Amino acid sequence: MRILVLGGTRFVGRAFVEAALARHHEVTLFHRGKTNESLFPTVETILGDRETDLDRLKGRKWDVVVDTCGYVPRVVGLSVDTLREAVGRYLFVSTISVYADPRPGADESAPLATLGDPTVEEITGETYGGLKVLCEARVKEAFGERATLVRPGLIVGPHDPTDRFTYWPMQFLHGGDVLAPKAPNTAVQAIDSRDLGSFMLRLAENDVSGTYNATGPTETLLFPEFLEETKVAIGSTARIVPVDPAFLAEHEVAPWTGLPFWVGDDDGIARIAIDRARAAGLELRPLRETIRDTAVWRQTREEPLKAGISSEKAQAVLDAWAARISG
Repeated sequence: MRILVLGGTRFVGRAFVEAALARHHEVTLFHRGKTNESLFPTVETILGDRETDLDRLKGRKWDVVVDTCGYVPRVVGLSVDTLREAVGRYLFVSTISVYADPRPGADESAPLATLGDPTVEEITGETYGGLKVLCEARVKEAFGERATLVRPGLIVGPHDPTDRFTYWPMQFLHGGDVLAPKAPNTAVQAIDSRDLGSFMLRLAENDVSGTYNATGPTETLLFPEFLEETKVAIGSTARIVPVDPAFLAEHEVAPWTGLPFWVGDDDGIARIAIDRARAAGLELRPLRETIRDTAVWRQTREEPLKAGISSEKAQAVLDAWAARISG
């Protein structure tokens, strides 16, 4: 296949390109050249900004375009309009954050988020999902049955620029006491970028239409189970110390930001149904493999973790919790 990738040098795009090259597809990258520009030296690269330089793609034909970096509907609309006649299929990477109020088991038909002001372009926690909904709409309006929408959950694994999942393997590598939320009934979901890339490629190769939630695992995974899996995968002797969420809040340790990957109240966002994607060929590697690979990769990086609280903050909360429970 001839594949055009918008982006392609970071995380999801990188995983997709690696999968495509492994299956001997002809790949063209279109990006600004600001991240990992030399990552794929043998791949055709067209440098440009998708807001101003799409004319550099004119006169070319591809079987499919994979849009890994569309966040604003106006900008996605520019790509859609430019590529409507140039590509056979438009595969758009969206997010499970498009759901307005997901319930456990929510599938692709669940109600979608809306924006009070659909012209807003600032990407925040409040607007992210609604903007992606409008991006999806632009793709579907232009391409109809030639549109494929993939809605990933949290994307994890080697090369993750956020460190949200990575935070936990690194805590267990350090050993000692690991501060954790007492969240016995809170679920978590995530997908390895390599599994997501392979799934996207399978959809493209099979010329598949429709919308697909893409996350994992296949069965409900509770947060304490995830912590135990991480401990075992790392081979750590660390001790997990579960702390009441109310106590964490008192010490300004919040879900997702303070302790990443923990969603706090389990309202369904971590129990999204993936039956449709599984039927379309989504395959998920063992969680322990993702954990180990992530830890091995992160140890090659020197910069501090971008997510989670500092080790000093964690120790202070652990000390305060120990004092609390000792009376």
